[in-house]
Amino acid sequence: MPKTALILFAHGARDPEWANPMRRVCAAVRAQAPGLRVELAFLEFMAPTLADCAEALLAEGHARLVVLPMFIAQGGHLKRDVPLLIDDLRRRHPHATVELATAVGEAEPIVQAMAAHVLALAATPAAA
Repeated sequence: MPKTALILFAHGARDPEWANPMRRVCAAVRAQAPGLRVELAFLEFMAPTLADCAEALLAEGHARLVVLPMFIAQGGHLKRDVPLLIDDLRRRHPHATVELATAVGEAEPIVQAMAAHVLALAATPAAA
């Protein structure tokens, strides 16, 4: 079985605090699965890029990379830009398996968690 690493792939922003929720998710995954290598990468504005992160993991001997877009839904980046990045990684590393997962926000448990949060807010009385 190939050595697997998970890349949480987020958009990125100029404000470094923007990535804090993604850092929290990364830390939570690491805490719950200490044997799984999990890294965070960004499309733009922040480092590391997907290519830099993937290169480092491949250099460490990970032969399977699972890229999980930390996006709420499919949009232009996930429909056009990210597949090109994934294809480039596959071309440069034909010995490796690079998988692109569906946007995290489209996973049913995430949709249900968002719905539960919305309902909890609706049930909370407004502060006077």
